Amino acid sequence: MNGMHLAELNVGRLLAPTDDPRVAEFMNALDRVNGMGKRMPGFVWIMEGSGAPGTGNTEAKVGGDPLAITNLTVWESVETLEHFVWNTLHCAFYERRQEWFEVLGRMHFVMWWVPAGHRPTLEEAVARLEHLRAQGDSDHAFGWKWLKEARLWRQHGCARVAAE
Repeated sequence: MNGMHLAELNVGRLLAPTDDPRVAEFMNALDRVNGMGKRMPGFVWIMEGSGAPGTGNTEAKVGGDPLAITNLTVWESVETLEHFVWNTLHCAFYERRQEWFEVLGRMHFVMWWVPAGHRPTLEEAVARLEHLRAQGDSDHAFGWKWLKEARLWRQHGCARVAAE
């Protein structure tokens, strides 16, 4: 969309606290995966945490849940977000998410369009997620299936380069 960027919020609930050995591999990879995301063509912004190594944005809790962690980013387009999600190291971790995260019984991922230059707050993002949960996909809040441009998601496959 001209003059618009794509925001996304992903909420996860860890199986254990961030300092627990059961989630150590995931926590130890956060800086590498987030750093790679920041260098991707089309990356615009990420909500950062304390900046402490290996913490990502684990301080931002949804609903006060100590095991909930969030990822809130902005991308230039659907295609640039899809490329990062499905064609990079991110996908290798995505495919193993059940090793570190609970399976949530409701929608935990949302996207929406924002004006270029806008940096959404966590509160704004959670409101979009709640809207998606209550109303389903719409122009206000949506998942991958709402986006006609989403091609890699439809394939549900990570490229072989993801493991490199």
